[in-house]
Amino acid sequence: MAHKKAGSTAKTNRDSHSKRLGVKRYGGEEVISGNIIVRQKGSHLYPGLGTKQGNDFTIYAITSGKVKFITRQGKDFVEVHG
Repeated sequence: MAHKKAGSTAKTNRDSHSKRLGVKRYGGEEVISGNIIVRQKGSHLYPGLGTKQGNDFTIYAITSGKVKFITRQGKDFVEVHG
């Protein structure tokens, strides 16, 4: 008789799919209205002029122009300048 029960994989040995977060359009790049600029979890970057923030903290362009990353009062903002 076997001394040990047949082994199997661990129940906790699962992983989630990556969420593809990060900057999608970098500083100086041209964007049009509706383009996603940053995908993030939580407010690491804040929306500035020409941008808005979605319910999942995604920052997207509401005007056409060039992307610009700036720091104001210790916070990092994303702006779109036409």
